Amino acid sequence: MTFSPSTLPKASGRLSLIALAVLASTCAWSADAGWYAGANIGQSQASIDDARIAAALLGNGLATSSISDINRDLGYKIFGGYQLNKNFAIEGGYVNLGKFGFVANTVPMGTLTGEIELHGINLDLVGTLPITERFSVLGRIGAAYLQTNDSFTGTGAVVPRNPSPTSRDTNLKVGLGLQYAMSDAMSLRAEIERYRINDAVGNMGDVDLVSVGLIYRFGAKAPPPMVRQPAPEPVVIAQAPAPVIILTPAPPPPPAPAPAPRVPQKLTLSADSVFDFDNASVKPAGRQELDKFAADLKGVTYDVIQVTGHTDRIGTHAYNQKLSERRAQAVSTYLVESAGIPASKINAQGVDGANPVTQAGDCPGKKVTQALISCLQPDRRVDIEVSGSR
Repeated sequence: MTFSPSTLPKASGRLSLIALAVLASTCAWSADAGWYAGANIGQSQASIDDARIAAALLGNGLATSSISDINRDLGYKIFGGYQLNKNFAIEGGYVNLGKFGFVANTVPMGTLTGEIELHGINLDLVGTLPITERFSVLGRIGAAYLQTNDSFTGTGAVVPRNPSPTSRDTNLKVGLGLQYAMSDAMSLRAEIERYRINDAVGNMGDVDLVSVGLIYRFGAKAPPPMVRQPAPEPVVIAQAPAPVIILTPAPPPPPAPAPAPRVPQKLTLSADSVFDFDNASVKPAGRQELDKFAADLKGVTYDVIQVTGHTDRIGTHAYNQKLSERRAQAVSTYLVESAGIPASKINAQGVDGANPVTQAGDCPGKKVTQALISCLQPDRRVDIEVSGSR
């Protein structure tokens, strides 16, 4: 399992510069020193490098037909800190960034499933810049000591060499946030943080955590009790009776005409999202797109729906012609049986690779490789076109 570091220099550089600008603000010593504790919860997101996974499988003689990623999870942290003064604090605690993973399907038949779990401790220097009496901007820079637990499982032709690698490493972390003081003791905080991580298989990457939380400051002064003043004696002033005004309400405006239904004219579905590789059975993801297409046609009058299946140039003409016809027929059958479209309104045909999206020279080579399969992906599709809609 690998995490792509390509986005780190630019984004991390911005975070570091803003954090240092906050930390470099004027240091005003005040009576704000003291201990505090808090907790945040939110969403963590990792960058999973699918290209590196496919390259590693190809190096072992396995072509990748599809990869699905799980790159978001619940993350949280529990922390405590000491406010040195109005502008600076030292903060440390425990952070759990959650679990991420992927499932790669290969040719020859097999699957590789990877999962990574990240948790550890951190120590940060936090700078605070007040904007108003209650709002402030904060920036942080520090180090995180994280434990990475990987798990790899394979089926069919895929046999992982090291199924359970682990690592412990210390890396940089930066962050930005906003803080709102609800009272002297309680504050609300929203943050975005970036953690640099070692994924236990020799690659470096980053995980972002967007979270909100509460902070409790120990020893804060309680607000003074409210003292109610006695209400003054009422003064009665004689007034003349007010004139009676009778208002006739204006008639309500006529209702606006209902908008005309939106008519779908043409829908192009990627064959890789609707069908498995070298298969003509509609997958759940494809069913959702077809259900939405059929829903948009309700209440619309039309003459015919043309369903055309296309393949790429890999394989023989006869085989690809048959596969394109089977896929066009599978989409037509689903629209009739599950979406309720009359069979007399649908015409299905397959055209092999006669009308490719890619141009000559876009995907050179005749040897079937993962790179060629990925390059020709736009050619593998199903076009659905509505004619005579009114």
